[in-house]
Amino acid sequence: MSVVTMKGSSPLTSLIDRLSPEARNAPESGIVEVFNAGRGRDDLIPLWAGEGDLPTPEFICRAASDSLERGETFYTYQRGIPPLREALAAYHRDTYGREFAPERFFVTGSGMQSIQLAVQAVAGAGSEVIVPTPAWPNISAAVELRGARVVSVPMREEENGWRLHIEDVEAAITPRTKALFLNSPCNPTGWVADEAVLKAFLDLARRHGLWIIADEIYAFFYYGEGRRAPSFYDIADDDDDQIIFVNSMSKNWAMTGWRVGWISAPAVLGQVIENLIQYSTSGVPSFSQWGAVAALTEGRDFLGEQVARAARGRECVLSGLKGLNRVKVLPPQGAFYLFFSIDGVTDTRRFALDLVHQTGVGLAPGTAFGPGGENYLRLCFARREDHLQEAVRRISAWLPEF
Repeated sequence: MSVVTMKGSSPLTSLIDRLSPEARNAPESGIVEVFNAGRGRDDLIPLWAGEGDLPTPEFICRAASDSLERGETFYTYQRGIPPLREALAAYHRDTYGREFAPERFFVTGSGMQSIQLAVQAVAGAGSEVIVPTPAWPNISAAVELRGARVVSVPMREEENGWRLHIEDVEAAITPRTKALFLNSPCNPTGWVADEAVLKAFLDLARRHGLWIIADEIYAFFYYGEGRRAPSFYDIADDDDDQIIFVNSMSKNWAMTGWRVGWISAPAVLGQVIENLIQYSTSGVPSFSQWGAVAALTEGRDFLGEQVARAARGRECVLSGLKGLNRVKVLPPQGAFYLFFSIDGVTDTRRFALDLVHQTGVGLAPGTAFGPGGENYLRLCFARREDHLQEAVRRISAWLPEF
C-alpha cells in the first residue's frame, strides 16, 4: 500500500497530521519523562510518582483471588457491584458522620477515569473549565481531550503556604465556563481549603451556575487538626448542589496498579453516568471490585498506618531540606508531596533529568504541573524513611555541583 505525503513531509508526519487536534495536542507527561530516564538503575530512589512503596495488603489480594476462584470473570454491573456501592456508602458515613445512599456511588476504572467521565458529563467542545494551578497535569489533559479549554488560575505562594484567591477564580469566569475543578488537599502544593474557603467557592459556583468537580482523594493525608481535611460533604446539599466528587482506591490502600476508582454524584445522574461508563470501559472487573470491598471494610488500620508513615516522611524531608541554604520549602498542609524551589534553578526539567542521571534520585519537575509550577520540584514522601534520608543526602551532596 502506498503512502501519500505532502511535499516536504514524512509519512509519519502525514499520518499524525490527520489525527484529531485533541489527540495530536495531548501533552507528553513531564513526570513520565523523568521516570523513563531513571528506569533500570539499581540505586534508584523513585520519588516522582504519587504512590508509596508498600505493596497492596494481603487481605485485599485475597479477596480478589477468591473472586477469581469463584469464576467471576464475566461482565458485571456498569455502576459497580452492589456490595462495593454499599461499602462505599458505609465508608462515607463513617468518614463524614452522616447518611449516604449507595445509589450515589459509581465504580470506575481508576481515579483518572473518574475525572475523565466527570469532565465528559459537564463540559464539551468550546466550553471552559477553571483549573487552579500548579495542578496534577492529567486534570488539564482530561479537559482538553474533550475539546474544552482549560482556564488556569495560578495559586499564590505566600508566607504561610500556597493559597487560592477566590477573586482570581471569579475573574476567570466567562459565559463559556461550565465547571471549576478543585483538588484539596492539593497535588502538588499541599494546599488545603478550610471550610470557610469551601463555602466561598460553593457560593461562587451557585451564583454562576457552575459545576464543581471535587477531587478530595487525599482527605486523610491531612496534617492539621482532625482526622481528615475539610470537605464539600460538610457543607453541600447532596441532591441539589452541582458537585461531582472523583476519587480512587489508589492512595489510601496501596492500590495504584489496580485501577479502581469511584464517582460520587446526585443519584438523579445515575443513568447518565452509567451510560458514560458503558461507552468507555463497560465496567470494572468483578475481582478488582471485591478487592476494593475488602479495602473499605477491613482496611482502616492499614489506612491509619499509611497516614502515619506519610507524616513521618513529611518531617524527615522537611528537616533534611530546610538545612540547605538554597532550598525554599513550606510545610504542606495535606497530601504527601513536598513542592519546593531551589535558588538558581530555573529549568526544573533539566534539573530533574540531571539529578536522576547523576544521583539516582527521581523527582518530578514543576514544569509538569502547569502555570506557576515551573520553578519547583515535587517530592513524594509517602516512602520508607531510610530512602528519604538517603535521597536528601544525595541531593545535598550534588546540589553544589549544579
